[in-house]
Amino acid sequence: MSKFFKNINKGFSRIFRILLFIISAFLIIYFFPKSGKFKYNFENGRPWQSENLYAPFDFAIKKTKEEINDETNAAKINTPLFFELDTSLINNSYKVLNNKIVEFKSDSLSDSLFNIYDESEILKIQLQSYKIINEVYSAGLTEENFDIKNNQKISILNNNKLINSTSYEKLIKPKNLNTYVNNKIIEYNIEKYKPQIYSLVFELIKPNLSYNSILSDESVNEAIINISPNRGFIEKETLIISKGEIVEGEKLIILESLKNEYEVNSSSFSDLYLIISAYSLLVILSLLMIVLFIRKFERNIYENNNKIAFVYFNITLIILITTWVVDVNSNYVYIIPLCIIPLLFKAFFDSRIAFFIHSVTIMLLGFIVPNSYEFIFLNIIAGVVTILTSDNIYKRANLFIAVAQITIVYVIAYFSFYVIHEGNIENLQINNFALFILCGLLTLFIYPLIYIYEKLFSLVSDVSLLELSDTNSNLMKELSNKAPGTFHHSLNVANLAEACANKIKANALLSRVGALHHDIGKINNPSFFTENQLSEQNPHDQISAYESVKIIKEHVSDGVKLAKNAGIPERIIEFIKTHHGTNLISFFYNKELNNSENVNREDFCYDGPKPFSKEMAIVMMCDSVEAATKSLDKPTNEKIDSFVENIIDKQIDDGQFVNCELTFKNISTVKSVLKEKLKNIYHVRVEYPEITK
Repeated sequence: MSKFFKNINKGFSRIFRILLFIISAFLIIYFFPKSGKFKYNFENGRPWQSENLYAPFDFAIKKTKEEINDETNAAKINTPLFFELDTSLINNSYKVLNNKIVEFKSDSLSDSLFNIYDESEILKIQLQSYKIINEVYSAGLTEENFDIKNNQKISILNNNKLINSTSYEKLIKPKNLNTYVNNKIIEYNIEKYKPQIYSLVFELIKPNLSYNSILSDESVNEAIINISPNRGFIEKETLIISKGEIVEGEKLIILESLKNEYEVNSSSFSDLYLIISAYSLLVILSLLMIVLFIRKFERNIYENNNKIAFVYFNITLIILITTWVVDVNSNYVYIIPLCIIPLLFKAFFDSRIAFFIHSVTIMLLGFIVPNSYEFIFLNIIAGVVTILTSDNIYKRANLFIAVAQITIVYVIAYFSFYVIHEGNIENLQINNFALFILCGLLTLFIYPLIYIYEKLFSLVSDVSLLELSDTNSNLMKELSNKAPGTFHHSLNVANLAEACANKIKANALLSRVGALHHDIGKINNPSFFTENQLSEQNPHDQISAYESVKIIKEHVSDGVKLAKNAGIPERIIEFIKTHHGTNLISFFYNKELNNSENVNREDFCYDGPKPFSKEMAIVMMCDSVEAATKSLDKPTNEKIDSFVENIIDKQIDDGQFVNCELTFKNISTVKSVLKEKLKNIYHVRVEYPEITK
């Protein structure tokens, strides 16, 4: 029955992995560019490296952005803006002015400005005022001071009919009215009547031109729309550029037009579907390579749904972010902290996985970003530097140093590419280097990101391992209080495991934390384990061998329960499950053999599983050797060497290490470290011969 449920669980895990693969591939393909990609690479000022290039089809030569902007600005100036003329004002101006003069005459006390003149002078004032008002209306007085250039063309309409064309500078604006009237008074040599004329003109005159924004905007927009994006045409089979010819000027514009034709336009739906199919094959192939690589070299990651989901999630996320940035502004593509990928995968897995996933992801991004070769080169080099310099990132100084080195590599590589492309540094912009500095600062976000991923995917990083190595935690304090002998034993095993792991290049911090927690299950029945027995009375003497074995084996399951209740990650709980593997509890097995010949050996073996990583195997060896050497009477070099060899060889013979990647060289190295450390612990000294007189 258990085998049946195990097969069902494997089936669901397999389906889950397939679904993850399909979802990731679909999202990446969906956001990938839906166009062909120009197969030639060219750079301004560099020779054409390929063979002679002939036009594969008819295409138009595109105008540059500068040319389009210049034509747009010219269209805005040359396209007239429309103003509506109110003719009623000029028609009624003389009548209104005459009534005003009559009013002033009839009430002489009301306006002393007119009392000082006789009838003929008042008439002159009236006529000159009308003349000035008439000229203002003829030139055109606008309602307000519009933000329009002086050379802008203006069309004046009356009842939707064009009656005049002029420029904006010839119209009179409210702010210029005073100056205009004053100039006319001087021109007509009537300064004597200036106060009276000012009084009449500024009281009577009103703007006779109103801006027609709707008609003006439509006219300008139509002119802009009619601007052709092309400025020439290349026929099929026309020689575009010869091998060795410098890419510059008109040649550069034609090549960019051809490239744009490839990447923007599709001649038919069949071409579009064909391009999408090709991209799909590349994406699926890339993701498949990552999966097969993990399955081959890190089987435990492949079979762990949380870990494989973590892999797919990060690859998909970084591709979607890059696609979005390129769509917004491709100039900011180097702000994206892509070196977070190798940092994350190294923090949770190892350098080999980190480098492979980072490299494949960067190659996929090469289809999205401009200057793909430069982009891939920069980020592959930066990824290698990241992996080489990011050891022990749980130490803050190490992370800052790693980020500084990554930023320097980016800057140096980018500077080199710029000099190669341009041949000088005259137009080098410092702002570009600021992008790499900002990228480095964003890479520091790795700390909160690690914490988030640990919670989302139930993973354990070196940062968490450092916290778990603290012996002042509640669980370690409880072990120290209730089972002091076991606590001391765990410390010794932790020191030995850390030294062995360092020697064979395994994860020393993981080995130490696993060793510290491997025996926490002994908290429940500490007196049943010899290291905690303070008196000569042994509780096992009062019970049968089967009951003793049951209690001894329960410290594994009890440890798992205690660890889960304390929130210990599964990665550490695996050490509790595997630190005895399926080893035989030989003392009680032999004890039962003395009482009965019919004894089932499997009843006296631990339930497993066997260790499936180097670190777990190291903890098993260190645990067995450290516990066993305490029984040595007067340990010597020879006894310790023999003891270590016998214990580990027996574990090898029992097949305890068949599921992990330990080599014979690794095991030999571990043996050497254990021998050396145990000799130091027990203070073994060379015996000097007695001095005889």
